[in-house]
Amino acid sequence: MTDLCDPLLPQLIHCQCCPRLVDYLATLPPKRGRTREEYWNRPVPGFGDVNARIWLVGLAPGAHGANRTGRPFTGDGAGDFMYPLLHQAGFSNQPDSVRCDDALTLNDLYISNSVKCVPPGNKPLASEFHQCRDYLVREWHQLEQVKVILTLGRDAFISVLHLLKSQGLITRLADYPFGHDVCYTLDNGQQLLACYHTSRYNVQTGRITPASFLQVLRHARQLAGADRG
Repeated sequence: MTDLCDPLLPQLIHCQCCPRLVDYLATLPPKRGRTREEYWNRPVPGFGDVNARIWLVGLAPGAHGANRTGRPFTGDGAGDFMYPLLHQAGFSNQPDSVRCDDALTLNDLYISNSVKCVPPGNKPLASEFHQCRDYLVREWHQLEQVKVILTLGRDAFISVLHLLKSQGLITRLADYPFGHDVCYTLDNGQQLLACYHTSRYNVQTGRITPASFLQVLRHARQLAGADRG
């Protein structure tokens, strides 16, 4: 598979700091009908508009989605739900996201994950969140136009809270309870906006719906300010 260039973290794909994740990547069996050669099987770079005002942070790459395609939320159920709605809300140029070279581009939105490598059972360890936090901090500092940090799911939300605490922007995580479409104004003027994850389970159970996700996207755009010219 062709290497993907991460405009913010060019050395990310060579990271092997988490032994459990490295071992999992080396042994993960491909989905039926595919081969390991079709899989990215490395840390997954962020993707989108580096001048974005909205930074969407998910949990981790999906085993047979982003870990296969090399692009966040591409090739699995979470992305199948999310990208058409991003397109409807004006954040992408097309509704489909199936592979890293499908000409999809994002406008005013950058997408990354709290943990950059796929974890077993989609459950990163606390040490893996901690190890990847430096990458999140570096993304955050380089996304200089960001006004809204949009987190998908409680775990991503808590990971970002740890980032903010490490940077002196918050003191106690308990002061920031997670809730869908709940927003907090940070001392640096940025907004932290929480959203249920777009996982297949949440979609199937109705925890998140197209209408409720679109509402969060509208809220994020409102918080970011007037549309860019």
